[in-house]
Amino acid sequence: MEYVFGRRQFIAALSGTAVAWPLVARAQQPAMPVIGFLNADSPKSYAKQLSAFLKGLSEVGYVDGHNVMIEYRWAEGRNDRLPAMAAELVRGQVAVIAATTTAASLAAKAATTSIPIVFETGADPVQLGLVPNLNHPGGNITGVTQTNQEVTPKRLQLLHELIPSASIVALLVNPASHYQADTQSNGALSAAHILGLELHVLNASTDSDFDAVFTNLTQLRAGGLVIASDPFFIGRSEQLATLTLRHAVPTIFETREFAVAGGLMSYGADIGETYRLAGNYTGRILKGDKPADLPVQLATKVEFYINLKTAKTLAITFPLPLLGRADEVIE
Repeated sequence: MEYVFGRRQFIAALSGTAVAWPLVARAQQPAMPVIGFLNADSPKSYAKQLSAFLKGLSEVGYVDGHNVMIEYRWAEGRNDRLPAMAAELVRGQVAVIAATTTAASLAAKAATTSIPIVFETGADPVQLGLVPNLNHPGGNITGVTQTNQEVTPKRLQLLHELIPSASIVALLVNPASHYQADTQSNGALSAAHILGLELHVLNASTDSDFDAVFTNLTQLRAGGLVIASDPFFIGRSEQLATLTLRHAVPTIFETREFAVAGGLMSYGADIGETYRLAGNYTGRILKGDKPADLPVQLATKVEFYINLKTAKTLAITFPLPLLGRADEVIE
């Protein structure tokens, strides 16, 4: 059953910070622990993930506004704001920081070695330097990782399987997320070489960049587009679906929302589940568990969605084996 959080909590989340409960005021209520929730994007874009986080928190007995308070910090796509936000939460002496998204996780890690941190990331936390070992994270940090950086080459493979005649394809990354952009680009370029495809890497880190991206796609005569995993793109799933349909570009991305909004295909991890697990770990730490004793959880479930209506619009026919592998076919 979906966890529904209250009106005050929702308004607080939408504001980017708690509305009526600043850190100083909350510090006067020592009986109620405070969670610092740090995210690279916006509450509007991450409403589903936030609901999943709160559900995981409730599973171990914590409800925002009842027996725990949450200080929300949303960077609104500005990763450069995250270090200051993390430092503010540390100064406020929150009980635990839930650092969701890779950039938020790195900012929290750099901000404190004493306050417990629960991260949520689509990257490899060992390669990121968040933890030395998945089973024994040590220190003050643990969390949940998705498989999204690993599935970017798989998205390229699925696109090639659907449109084998497309010899030129593009990959869209967010250069503001340096580690994710580099890792996913390298993986996709290696896969493209194996598949015999010419792959062009395009960049977008603001909404205004999208027009140039689709102009480049036309100039390159790209037969398809793969969108890399990134919080900035996740928050714009519907917008990207509309653009790919308007420009008639066969595209594969990560979220179900993208396919429902008109994107051709989506393939990626169940992000809601990773946020639920992060909420669960956050609650366990509030109950006394040590981050060093909680192994990093790996969410390996991936979901595959196909939009047949869009395929018909683009005059694309899905082979039956590919249709049979879909978790959901949208008609």
